[in-house]
Amino acid sequence: MGVFVFLPLVLPLTAWPVARLAEHHLHPRMATWLLTGASAVLAVCSTLSLALLMVVGTAQLPGNPLPDGWSDPEVREAVPYDEVAGRIAIPALILVLASCARAAWRHRRVRRRAGRALEGLPATSVVVLPDASPYAYALPGRKSRARVLATSRARVLTKARGRVRGNVRARVRGKGRATGGARDRVVVTTAMLATLTGPERRALFAHERAHLTARHHRFLLTVQLAARANPFLRPLRTAVTYTTERWADEEAATSVGSRRIVARAVGKAALISRGAPSVTLAGFAVVGPVPRRVAALLGPAPAARSWPSLFTGAGLAAWGAAAGTAASALSSANSAVTLFVILKAATPL
Repeated sequence: MGVFVFLPLVLPLTAWPVARLAEHHLHPRMATWLLTGASAVLAVCSTLSLALLMVVGTAQLPGNPLPDGWSDPEVREAVPYDEVAGRIAIPALILVLASCARAAWRHRRVRRRAGRALEGLPATSVVVLPDASPYAYALPGRKSRARVLATSRARVLTKARGRVRGNVRARVRGKGRATGGARDRVVVTTAMLATLTGPERRALFAHERAHLTARHHRFLLTVQLAARANPFLRPLRTAVTYTTERWADEEAATSVGSRRIVARAVGKAALISRGAPSVTLAGFAVVGPVPRRVAALLGPAPAARSWPSLFTGAGLAAWGAAAGTAASALSSANSAVTLFVILKAATPL
């Protein structure tokens, strides 16, 4: 196992160059997928490395519940500086798990509270709140049991004919709409709409619908958890927050038909908006590099290439991040398999 067990803890540093270059040289959709995937793999690998080190460290503690053979010298020799690394890994892994659990719990709590606040309102895709504070955000729905049952019943009824089928299907669709938190919604206040013109409002709605259609909240939650698992992944979290907004900007520009209108709407909203209620929910004008978003919208549309050429700066960074991610996965797998074989040999029958 050797030093390979430590590599996944520091290999996230190889993804730093692509985090910056992807923002400028890759299509926002591709950059979001690339950075999120790299963050997830690197975070899992670093957590696995901490878990392996924790096993070695726990085996050295007096009165531990692990087999006595796991504290043999042969096992300890598999990890360099086993006494220090093993003891540090125990609180580090506990801290990582607690931090990730807290982030996931907070994300779920914010979504539930936002959904409850809209329960008494009509089940429409756009909710306008009478609020003096200007803000707008995309609230993803949850696929509730009632919605699943309604969808299944509707599929069964497609084989029926006549007036009875139409009445029953109408009742099924009505039940699906009754579950207020089961559908995606765009939440916007009257104060936000008052500052925008008609075309700019259409850009706002197109932007938020793009967040919902592409399920950007999942990307944001993934990089948020990854950054909690390994602090070296925080630059990727910041980059994904930006690329998801740029992705939605491009979709809105395509829908509206004018990049300048979207840029004007983003600039206006950024001056007055307070942002989304959570970092894992996508808003229209979140805190961040808004001038860069506006400048990108005033320029030509980015080319939707599948993968950058190796002979470009973005290509070198992308391939470097991919190589670092692969090396991290291989190091974690090698360490896990090696430790498993050693512990199995040290475990008495």
